[in-house]
Amino acid sequence: MSRKYEGLVVLDTKGIDTSIDELVSTVGQLIEAEGAKLDEVKNLGRKTFAYNARQIEGGHYVSYMFDAEPEVINKIKTSLDLADNIYMHNYNRVS
Repeated sequence: MSRKYEGLVVLDTKGIDTSIDELVSTVGQLIEAEGAKLDEVKNLGRKTFAYNARQIEGGHYVSYMFDAEPEVINKIKTSLDLADNIYMHNYNRVS
């Protein structure tokens, strides 16, 4: 049974050669490659972190709304853990 999820991804844009839009699109393609169906992508912009973690002062926040089976979430997490330029990602089921 497919469920609706929201994935919040924080991109590490330090030292990237491509544009932010290309990076957002690439992450969306990674999510879809694992079996999810993207509904909406919201670019929330760059925000500064409360403290300097891992020598990074801030990140670019993007919200991905998608439909997926529950087991697909673990595949997405694994895939994004291995991807470059991903600082953090978190997923919540939307009712």
